[in-house]
Amino acid sequence: MFIILKRSILLTLFLSLLLCGAYPVLITGIGKVFFSKAASGGLLTGKDGRVVGAKLIGQSFSKPEYFHGRPSSAGEKGYDAANSSGSNLGPTSQKLADTVKANIDNVLKENSNLKFGEIPVDMVTASGSGLDPHITPENAFAQVARVAATRGMAKEKLEQIVTAHIEDRQWGIFGEEVVNVLVLNLDLDSNSAQK
Repeated sequence: MFIILKRSILLTLFLSLLLCGAYPVLITGIGKVFFSKAASGGLLTGKDGRVVGAKLIGQSFSKPEYFHGRPSSAGEKGYDAANSSGSNLGPTSQKLADTVKANIDNVLKENSNLKFGEIPVDMVTASGSGLDPHITPENAFAQVARVAATRGMAKEKLEQIVTAHIEDRQWGIFGEEVVNVLVLNLDLDSNSAQK
C-alpha cells in the first residue's frame, strides 16, 4: 500500500513539473524565437509612444471618424478579453435575430450611403471569440464614405489607405483577406497628424 502511495505522489510531482513547468517554458521559448511579435502580443503604440492595443485582439471603436470592428459578444460591453466567447446563439434563436436586426439598423444609421442589401455580413455578426481584430475588405470599403466625410478626406485617398492595409491569406492559402481595424485606425491618426 505504501509503495503505491509513494509511486502516485512521485508520478504526480513528475507530471506537475513536466506539464506545469517544462512544457510551458519550452513552448514559450519556441514562440519567442520563431514568432516573437505574436508571442509578445503584437502590442501597438500610438502617436505619443504609449501602448494603445494589441494587433491580435480587437477593440471597440464607436466614433464616426474611425473604422469599426465586428460586433462583439465578449462581455457586457464587448471586446472583454477576460470573457472571450461567442454568443452561443443558434440560427433559430430569436435573440440572435433581434441582435442582428439591431446591428443592421445601427449600421444603416451610421453609414447613410449603405442600403439594406449592401451590408457585409461581418458588419452585423460577431466572431466566434468576440475578440476578432479583423474585418473583411468589403466591410472596410463600406465604411469609407462615413470615415472620409468625418475626417474631411477624399474617398479615393482613403480607399488607397484601406487597400494598403489588406492582409493576404495566411501563407497564401488559409482564410480570407482581412483588414486589421486597430492598425488601420492608427495609420489614419498618423496621416491626420502629418497634414
